[in-house]
Amino acid sequence: MSGRNWDYRYCWLRDATFTLLALMNSGYYDEALAWHNWLLRAVAGSPSEMQIMYGIVGQRRLTEWEAPWLPGYEGAQPVRIGNAAHAQLQLDVYGELMDVFHQSRVAKLKFGDESWSLERALLDHLGEVWNEPDSGIWERRGPGKHYVSSKVLTWVAFDRGIKACEQFGREGPVEEWRRLRDEIHRDVCAKGFDRDANSFVESYGSKLLDASLLLLPAVGFLPASDPKIVGTIDAIERRLISDGFVLRHDPGEIDAAPQPLEGAFLACTLWLADAHVLGGNLDRAQTLFDSVVAVANDLGLLSEEYDTVVRRQTGNFPQALTHIALVNTAHNISDARKPALQRGKT
Repeated sequence: MSGRNWDYRYCWLRDATFTLLALMNSGYYDEALAWHNWLLRAVAGSPSEMQIMYGIVGQRRLTEWEAPWLPGYEGAQPVRIGNAAHAQLQLDVYGELMDVFHQSRVAKLKFGDESWSLERALLDHLGEVWNEPDSGIWERRGPGKHYVSSKVLTWVAFDRGIKACEQFGREGPVEEWRRLRDEIHRDVCAKGFDRDANSFVESYGSKLLDASLLLLPAVGFLPASDPKIVGTIDAIERRLISDGFVLRHDPGEIDAAPQPLEGAFLACTLWLADAHVLGGNLDRAQTLFDSVVAVANDLGLLSEEYDTVVRRQTGNFPQALTHIALVNTAHNISDARKPALQRGKT
């Protein structure tokens, strides 16, 4: 059997905001504060040396190597130890980190002011690298691209820096950050939106879709009612749905691959539910949420993916990102009588 094995025994920074929101929405403020402080310790230092993942006690050296004598799950090869993605440029993590700190202030977590000097340093560095190609939220190996979700999260980073100054009295070069925020917004709308398909796309100049586009309304880049977002959600519903679940990669790309890439991605199915909550389509959101809950095992645990052909969970199990998304979507649906949680609005 052909397949892929990745070492997931690490903590990804991009999951930081999802985790923090899940903890705070559920009333676990002490745990949220501890998570915030872990992040601050892990990323302290030069922003140019910040990694996208760390060991659970903050280890930075995550060298990847292969163990050819070991069989993977059902014979999948190669078996990898370590993860080379730790050295990739993934621009979205800057936005996720800035959003973590912003959401912590909104929730009035009692942390010190030492994070602001780090935040300013992050934005100074991001101002120099935001327009570079990167490996994207899905950690693609090979040449970088200008991924739309990565660019949108750089917009988030500057937006949250501006909010820190305007809403919480922090000091910083607000006018420069506004200039960069507006430039990124124009850049994404001009180069990352396919007018013929009426949809945002995976990367600049591409015709492919990508489920990470579902995060655009959640982070506040554009409201859920904006025609560009409506068109994107419609396109994802048409092209990225497999038996009621969302694929994170475009089927056109999957079909062109030398081997099947994966099944449906459960967290992305829940992100689509969140987008529908924001758009006011609660029935569709509930259907998507229920479909994910229905494939959990007898202990209520969920994996990374779901194979809609053989009807079983696949990929990493249990998967933290899936459970975090499940918690946040449950809160969004249950709180639907008031505005759904939108990170860009706080």
